[in-house]
Amino acid sequence: MPPTFEDHAEGLTLPPVRRVPVLRPFQWLKLGWRDFTRVPFCSGYHGLAVALGGAVVVWIALRFWPLLPGAVSGFLLVGPILCTGLYALSRRLAAGERAGMGDVQAAWRSGTRPLVWMGLILAIAATAWVLLSAVLVALFVKEPITGLAGFLRFIVLSESSHLFTIWVLAGGLGAALVFAVTVVSVPLILDRDIDMLSAMATSVRAVGENPFAMALWATIVMVATALSMATAMLGFVIAIPVIGHATWHAYRDVVDADALPLRP
Repeated sequence: MPPTFEDHAEGLTLPPVRRVPVLRPFQWLKLGWRDFTRVPFCSGYHGLAVALGGAVVVWIALRFWPLLPGAVSGFLLVGPILCTGLYALSRRLAAGERAGMGDVQAAWRSGTRPLVWMGLILAIAATAWVLLSAVLVALFVKEPITGLAGFLRFIVLSESSHLFTIWVLAGGLGAALVFAVTVVSVPLILDRDIDMLSAMATSVRAVGENPFAMALWATIVMVATALSMATAMLGFVIAIPVIGHATWHAYRDVVDADALPLRP
């Protein structure tokens, strides 16, 4: 028999994971909003940075239309790392302490090796997805795409191929994989002294133990992302902070990490 995920996980430091009710993600959102309102400036800074970054990515991609789908979705793949500062803020608030920009800067300056590797992996995944999207367009679209009309006709509507269907299926599979390995691993790495592989394995186990709750959480994140993009990225100013803070509470709710030493 081929090795299973459990076989590969043997020997890793895997904290226990809990099962939560299917509708628990709405509680995470409530707690995320609470944290956002307690540190609105620091949290909003993250949302504004993501909104500006997304706008720049779209601005560049609009000059190279075949790159647009992959560039935008690839940019979103690095979201878990972009929220590192938000996890640090929620960590301080959960401890009953004052939180501020100093905590955000400290979280980034500390640059623990697992976080660095996680960020590198996500960056590589995002770049690979952009390149794969460009390759798919080159293979399936023979007409030049020079504007919005051509983009909608030959890529979105895929009049002469099934490009958009293939792109959505491939993107959905990739997004599901990234979601599974990062949904709680990044806040876990920030909070506890744990290696990257153990954190990623714990994240996958958390999804496996809570498939419906995590599916709901993924849907909420996708809807918030779509609405933010529909508002010319402005929605990210609020969506990113709330989702980031809520992700911290999702991690603390699903993963029993108390036996692991705190990361300084």
